Amino acid sequence: MCGIWALFGSDECLSVQCTSAMKIAHRGPDAFRFENVNGFTNCCFGFHRLAIMDHLYGMQPLRIKKFPFLWLCYNGEIYNHQTLKKQFEFDYQTKVDGEVLLHLYDRFGIQKMASLLDGVFAFILLDTANRKVFLGRDTYGVRPLFRLLTDNGFLAVCSEAKGLININHAMAGPASIVPFLPGHYEVFDLKQNGKVQSIQSEQFHFCTQEPAHAIYDTVERLPTSFDEETVKSNIRTLFENAVRKRLMAHRRIGCLLSGGLDSSLVAATLVKLAKEEKLQYPIQTFSIGSDDSPDIIAAFKVAAHIGSEHHEVNFTAEEGIQAVEDVIFHLETYDITTIRASVGMYLVSKYIREKTDSVVIFSGEGSDELTQGYIYFHKAPNPKAAAEDSVRLMKELYLFDVLRADRTTAAHGLELRVPFLDHRFTAYYLSLPEEMRIPKHGVEKHLLRESFKGLNFIPDEILWRSKEAFSDGVMSMKKSWYTCLQEHVESMVNDDQMEKAHNMFPHNPPCNKEAYYYRQVFEKYYPGRAEWLSHYWMPRWIDAVDPSARTLSIYKPDKD
Repeated sequence: MCGIWALFGSDECLSVQCTSAMKIAHRGPDAFRFENVNGFTNCCFGFHRLAIMDHLYGMQPLRIKKFPFLWLCYNGEIYNHQTLKKQFEFDYQTKVDGEVLLHLYDRFGIQKMASLLDGVFAFILLDTANRKVFLGRDTYGVRPLFRLLTDNGFLAVCSEAKGLININHAMAGPASIVPFLPGHYEVFDLKQNGKVQSIQSEQFHFCTQEPAHAIYDTVERLPTSFDEETVKSNIRTLFENAVRKRLMAHRRIGCLLSGGLDSSLVAATLVKLAKEEKLQYPIQTFSIGSDDSPDIIAAFKVAAHIGSEHHEVNFTAEEGIQAVEDVIFHLETYDITTIRASVGMYLVSKYIREKTDSVVIFSGEGSDELTQGYIYFHKAPNPKAAAEDSVRLMKELYLFDVLRADRTTAAHGLELRVPFLDHRFTAYYLSLPEEMRIPKHGVEKHLLRESFKGLNFIPDEILWRSKEAFSDGVMSMKKSWYTCLQEHVESMVNDDQMEKAHNMFPHNPPCNKEAYYYRQVFEKYYPGRAEWLSHYWMPRWIDAVDPSARTLSIYKPDKD
């Protein structure tokens, strides 16, 4: 996990522009570097490093003797870099996983390079020999990337938008800053004056496609039958493989544990594999909530069952409310449910950074979208509609849950790993018959639960625990977190402001005082950038005015 930043064709002195790169210093607390590009006085790279692989040669932009004309700045982990090295007999000069991008690009070009990467990544690749700049981002946008492009061909790129909003340029009005689309790469011609022209933008992978790198995977081809036992076995095999490949790290590994199904499966698999791989330390698990929150209680049971070194982080509603403004600054969004869920994750990440030596953090993001885990899926009109909405949610992850997970952990210099978003695992699950994936017997994620039934992997009561949103489960059943937030903002936004909300904020106008307050804070840091969010996250097929599961008529709290 790092912070990347680059300028091509800057309209302003680079020493002035470089201050913008310091806005993402939290992403790489171990080291930073600015480097000009030979022969292009108005082009440069900025890099903030969190050292996970190859402490000696891991600084960027990465350049090697074999390809002196290539410059690479990337943020991510390439889990199959050793597999590809053996397959194609590449001669590596470092132990950096990202070096494989240079070899793949040189041999196959940008399209095949991007499609063969098994991992999470955002990259900026400069080829001075062919005068090209390439940008790319992983399938689900697990690693963030934003770009600014002016009419006169000045390109600025950064891991987070906050590193671009104060860039100086020659345009009269504000320049467009947009999130780079996941699963895509873009090609630019680099002119002699350092300016660029976009000449190609292509999608190299979509979530329903078997990834091109699957043929080189350590797990061989799986049985193709849709017999239920075969499917459940395949799910277990691919999920374990997804966790195993993510053990690649030279820093301590930990795991977020809410006590829900998804994080519990990740934590249990992680503890099992850590023993098999003989890691020299126990896996630390982390839960957050108020004293009597459902998440704290459930996570304690799971940790005791799997034998992790468990840490409970308690926080009060007041502490959560105090963190909201910082959270919105880091998130760069005003989406209601994203902000609610981010506060707990931000505070637990702060604890991990300050009180432990765990740096690589596993988490359960992506499962609800993939396996139809939101309780509104019970109301889907038919399996086809449910399957289509699952794919829609996967495509939008970079705006919501994946954005939350990256920014709240990166704010404290941690690296997030999300095995549920493994390319092969997701492609396989989405290829299953639509009828197999829907909620059954009143239980969402039924197929996933069934796959781990009877193994004593996690406690049975957790395996069948109903969906509890992260933003709800951190507080007690007596009073939800969203209620605490709404009571807090009641006096901060008046009725007159609400009446004029549609005029004040025509794009995604806030429909209540909580949403209005979030929007005010967002506009304070990112004025006029509301388009970064295309729409609010909301349940479907049910009359919902709030994204919280606890507000829905179909919500059923756990009896215990």
